[in-house]
Amino acid sequence: MASVLAAAPRRLLRAAGALARRHRSRRPSPATSLVPRPHPWLHALGMVGVVLLGAWLGLLIVGDVRVPVGPMDTTMTLRPSLTGGTKINVSPLGALRLDSHQAPVRLDVNVDRLDPVRAQALVDHPERLSGLQQEVTHDVEHGTLDLAVRSCVAVVFGATALGLVVYRRPRRALTAGGLALALLTASGTTAYATWNPASVLEPRFSGLLSSAPSLVGNARSIVTEFDVYQKELARLVTNVTKLYDATSTLPAYEPDPTTIRVLHVSDIHLNPASWKIIASLARQYRVNVIVDSGDTMDHGTAAENGFLDPVEDLGAPYVWVRGNHDSRTTQRYMERMKNVHVLDDGRAITLAGLRFAGIGDPQFTPDRSAAPGGDRAEELAGARLASALSDQKAAGTPVDIAIAHEPTAARETDGEVPLVLAGHLHREKMEVMPYGTRLRIEGSTGGSGLRAVEDDDPDPIEASILYLDRDTRRLQAWDEIKLGGLGLTAAEVTRHLPRENQPGAHPTPAPRDRSGTPRTPAP
Repeated sequence: MASVLAAAPRRLLRAAGALARRHRSRRPSPATSLVPRPHPWLHALGMVGVVLLGAWLGLLIVGDVRVPVGPMDTTMTLRPSLTGGTKINVSPLGALRLDSHQAPVRLDVNVDRLDPVRAQALVDHPERLSGLQQEVTHDVEHGTLDLAVRSCVAVVFGATALGLVVYRRPRRALTAGGLALALLTASGTTAYATWNPASVLEPRFSGLLSSAPSLVGNARSIVTEFDVYQKELARLVTNVTKLYDATSTLPAYEPDPTTIRVLHVSDIHLNPASWKIIASLARQYRVNVIVDSGDTMDHGTAAENGFLDPVEDLGAPYVWVRGNHDSRTTQRYMERMKNVHVLDDGRAITLAGLRFAGIGDPQFTPDRSAAPGGDRAEELAGARLASALSDQKAAGTPVDIAIAHEPTAARETDGEVPLVLAGHLHREKMEVMPYGTRLRIEGSTGGSGLRAVEDDDPDPIEASILYLDRDTRRLQAWDEIKLGGLGLTAAEVTRHLPRENQPGAHPTPAPRDRSGTPRTPAP
């Protein structure tokens, strides 16, 4: 009995020890309890980062495809992009941009060089030009297919390799590669679904190409040329071979006698650089008339009048209407200048085969002593201009282009004139109003003047070239010209066609005035 009692404490201690060990085994270890586990969304975010970065690195390293396209050697590449589209780089001349699709990838086509042997073969054997289109189409299709395959391999390789470096686990690395392939496939599907072949109708030229108006064409050939371009992107690439010769012999632009070119400027706001830009555009595009829709000044004082002196030497008739920053003093100074035609109160004048009429802005906003009239004053001014247009039409001398500074006033002319020009908003816009009148609002040709230094991003300098047919005096096309603002050197030219002039469009009915009577041009 004594031995049993003596052994009892030992058994009790062993049982307590076993119980303690079992309890400790069920408790989390100190290390586990002190280090929180990452949330699932952090894992997902990290995986997204690995997939995107790896796919981009893969495209950057092995995603290029060298493709001979006709007589040119090109390099095709897919690049991540927020806006999509296609960019054709023609070094050293510049680039053409097309809004061809909306997807998170952009197609870059770099024209590396013009092969002299293949180009000379076309010169020596002009009959081969008839088959060049088919050859180029085949080359582009082959290159695009090769680019798709190579891009798939590139994104999978890039994402998988980066996944191995980050996670050190083959399964997660393969997951990253699979997600990258799925992302590229989805992007390609989106690009295919949003593919817009008509984007070649409105290319944006940048670099030296924007200073080569001979490449843009004339109003008589606009429709036929773009009917060629719209067939496929390959045809546009084919015509790049002409750029080298054309730009090497600038100026090569021969005026088309059936085309009238109008340079539209507005809102210069005392920017002295504007005069050199306007003179350069007037010279390069051989414009017939320059139209200024107001706000040439900033405060309208007599001290500013000397700023206007270069207008006399711009090389083309200058049609001007008063803006809300231009005073009557400014207007009287302009009226005394040679080569300047001031329009106000619906006055009309014929220049270069076109009839213009305009009205000055009824408000002079720098004058703080006068209460502004607001939109009501602009509407009344627009109504006076519309009445004058109606009188001109009744007299057998219909106006082709009306001019007002404020779009509110310009809108009152709807149905009385084919085209009305305005400014004031410092951003360009083109629209067709309910009664058929086309309203063109110009951006700031002065880059908003000294206001350009107020923001981090300076406003661009904008102007337009309007192409009108000499016979019908109707708008055939227009080029939007956009130059980098203060301290910037970018240049971009975008071609636009009215809907009725686009290839395949049905002729639109003649515009009607507010009484429903068809409006026809004067004989």
